Amino acid sequence: MSAENPDREPADAPAADADTTPAAADAAAGPAAEIEVDELAKAIVERDQAVKDLGYAKADHANDLRKFKIRQAEAVENTTASIVTKFLDVADDLDRARAHGDLESGPLKSLSDKLTGVLEGIGLVGFGEEGDAFAPDLHEAVQMEGDGHNPVLGTVLRKGYKLGDRVLRHAMVTVTDGEPAADEPAE
Repeated sequence: MSAENPDREPADAPAADADTTPAAADAAAGPAAEIEVDELAKAIVERDQAVKDLGYAKADHANDLRKFKIRQAEAVENTTASIVTKFLDVADDLDRARAHGDLESGPLKSLSDKLTGVLEGIGLVGFGEEGDAFAPDLHEAVQMEGDGHNPVLGTVLRKGYKLGDRVLRHAMVTVTDGEPAADEPAE
């Protein structure tokens, strides 16, 4: 039993001539311990590189997926615009028939209402009404009357259409001078 801990038996004391420093222990273990330490260090470096490579692979995959979704959405939008554009002539014919009173009743009224509902459901919006302010990015002016200080749409020769933010067809219009804006003094 020892003095510090009476319940324990004292361990055999190391020999006085034995060196107990860690460097001495490594030297006593020999070259086998050095090989194990080198292999462990190499394994840690390889693991760290694999983790780094995996992070890059995950980022590349996420970027590819994001690009794919963008391209897919653009393809759907382009296809929808292409198909809807083919129906614009039919919509023009229905607008002319409506203006002549041919769509007041009967089977063509039902057909017109259904087609208009489908096109509006897709997101097709018509623009270009008489009296609207002239916007060169939306309207194609075929004739200009007046000095152009307050250009507004005169006669709408062909209605324009947008699908979302995309202009499918510009409105073909004549442009006239409108009433001066309320904040501008009359000359």
